[in-house]
Amino acid sequence: MENVYDVLMERGYIEQCTHEEEVKEMLAKEPVTFYIGFDPTADSLHIGHFIQIMVMAHMQRCGHRPIAVIGGGTTMIGDPSGRSDMRQVMTQERIANNAEKFKKIFERFLSFEDGKALMVNNADWILNLNYIDFMRDIGTHFSVNRMLAADCYKTRMEKGLTFLEFNYMLLQAYDFYMLHQKYGCKMEFGGNDQWSNIIAGVELIRKKTGDDAYGMTFSLLTTSEGIKMGKTAKGALWLDPEKTSPYEFYQYWRNVADADVEKCLALLTFLPMDEVRRLGALEGEKINQAKEVLAYEVTREIHGEEEAQKAQDAARKAFSGNQAEADIPTVELAAEKVGDTIEILALLSDAGITATRSEARRLVTQNGIAVKGQKVTDIKTAYTPKDFEDGDFIVKKGKKVYKRIVLV
Repeated sequence: MENVYDVLMERGYIEQCTHEEEVKEMLAKEPVTFYIGFDPTADSLHIGHFIQIMVMAHMQRCGHRPIAVIGGGTTMIGDPSGRSDMRQVMTQERIANNAEKFKKIFERFLSFEDGKALMVNNADWILNLNYIDFMRDIGTHFSVNRMLAADCYKTRMEKGLTFLEFNYMLLQAYDFYMLHQKYGCKMEFGGNDQWSNIIAGVELIRKKTGDDAYGMTFSLLTTSEGIKMGKTAKGALWLDPEKTSPYEFYQYWRNVADADVEKCLALLTFLPMDEVRRLGALEGEKINQAKEVLAYEVTREIHGEEEAQKAQDAARKAFSGNQAEADIPTVELAAEKVGDTIEILALLSDAGITATRSEARRLVTQNGIAVKGQKVTDIKTAYTPKDFEDGDFIVKKGKKVYKRIVLV
């Protein structure tokens, strides 16, 4: 069987790895139990998490055992990694509700039959800890000087790092230690911002047990210019169809920059790398074929084949100008906001088509807005409730974004 290390490397996942040669040899000769942690700070996973899910799926396909750890305990503290401010303190009830939604996503990509994968909640071993016992048993192995030098704390030092958050590294390291003890877990994976926390767990296991443990991190999903991907006008690109519709999800990937197509195909789909490279090498108008494949494959993985096909059909109809038939996402606008009339800048902003009125003004003045198939060039253009009555009040932003506005 192909060494999963080579698979992950070829597809561009691996950023950092402890003991690279040892890890590569171990993954080639034996089934390895590994884990990735997911703190349920929101009621849906987003596209950044999908990278981690893809890694777990590739690992399982090559014979290794994933543990998806729901951070019911660590979320009570909040991870300071990559943050300039403190995370919102959440109730146990809200954390539990979020965690239930995460499980449904994992079950789409991993087989949990016969213990081939595990899903556990670190609340089971964290929430009932005795603080004094924990500090004497675990805290004694941590150097404050080394912790303060870690990247996950550096960005918080100027604005103030609370002692609550300072404990997070100890708890994540303790997760790794407990998983090692309970399930023989040998590796922890995570995003590149988790490197310091992962190293802490590797070292804790070696100090406490003398056993070898390893860590690996993966690149964040960024454009060719180094800008983080997965942000939309509404915020994150969510995996929950109630938060980001399959059509919007499809359109996001259909509209990526030409230079990012091959990278996204490698990281976000299971297409063979020969096909990924072939599609990524297309030029000119032909690169749009690759973008359609990317959008369809990623949408199919997340939302299923039926939703992916509906999104693709709708997008093609919208591109061809056949808007009436397209399954264009609907935006509801309160009738009181329209009143007797509403000007285009207010309409675009209130309907969430633009983030601000300034953006709306720029788009109108640059001929980037069309309403009902007609370009809008005057920022004083206004509409009455009657204009919305026939259900075909469709706004086109730029070349590819369509929204149908209905009054409620």
